[in-house]
Amino acid sequence: MTPEKYKFDPDSLSFDKIRLGLKAILLRFLAYFVGSLFIALIYWVIYAAFFDSPKEKALKREVEQMTIQYDLIHREMANVESVLEDLQKTDDNLYRTIFDAEPIPSAQREGGIGGVNRYEALEGYSNSNLAIETATRLDKIRKKIYVQSKSFDNLIRLAANKEEMLKSIPAIIPISNKDLTRTASGFGWRIHPYYKISKFHYGMDFTAPLGTEVYATGDGKVIDVLSSQRGLGKNIVIDHGFGYTSIYAHLSDFNVRVGQKVQRGEVIGFVGNTGMSVANHLHYEIKLNGVNVDPVNYYFEDLSSAQYEKLVEIASKTGQSFD
Repeated sequence: MTPEKYKFDPDSLSFDKIRLGLKAILLRFLAYFVGSLFIALIYWVIYAAFFDSPKEKALKREVEQMTIQYDLIHREMANVESVLEDLQKTDDNLYRTIFDAEPIPSAQREGGIGGVNRYEALEGYSNSNLAIETATRLDKIRKKIYVQSKSFDNLIRLAANKEEMLKSIPAIIPISNKDLTRTASGFGWRIHPYYKISKFHYGMDFTAPLGTEVYATGDGKVIDVLSSQRGLGKNIVIDHGFGYTSIYAHLSDFNVRVGQKVQRGEVIGFVGNTGMSVANHLHYEIKLNGVNVDPVNYYFEDLSSAQYEKLVEIASKTGQSFD
């Protein structure tokens, strides 16, 4: 109960009870109210400075959980990237080597992601950098997975054609040469028989009597049967598919026609001395994707390892070609 207040009246020499007017009451109430608000504000500032509200605590827990989840995501992405890198290396260095396929260019695997600004919706937030970095990394992983899946699809097709490819690769010596004595000149720089200068020899020469049978070295289709007074003379070109072609030159006669399909070991012509040639012999070439390769590396259907080493030694010692 609020104590009553009195005021001394000198005229009546008595104490009269003080009675407040409405205005005084309102002013006093307002002063109490403002003072209470001020004190409450001070308490609130002190509490907010040292203690979190339930909502702030919940938001902080949510931020901590999201940070942990981002760390886990980045660790998992690092694991995925490591697995993808191993798959890419195995793909390029093993699988594609087995099937004679070109490795996938790194620029294709690491290619950029299209779009002017794919991450515009993620901008403008306090954690935009983290969100954009994560989204970019995921997009790159997605691109690598897509490229690798396409590579595996291609390898599956190559595996399905493996048997046909093995039959088609030119993999035997084109004439009967069991004792290897008919090997005359190998692939590489040789002395030209006419010009007597060093000139690159793009095939292998095998000496043999006139009319000796010449064999197709792999399954394929005859694409050219040509006759010339110079150069390769009478020659046959076979397309084996899978990027391989073979050439048989300086023949005396043909046993095939253009468009004819042949099998490995089938007689396609006969040894001669036509064109720019100094003796009866067969000039034999292999091309892979239009580029001449050393035929000595393609006799694996005919030769043991010891015979192969001997053939390489014989071919490398010859100083002059026959054409």
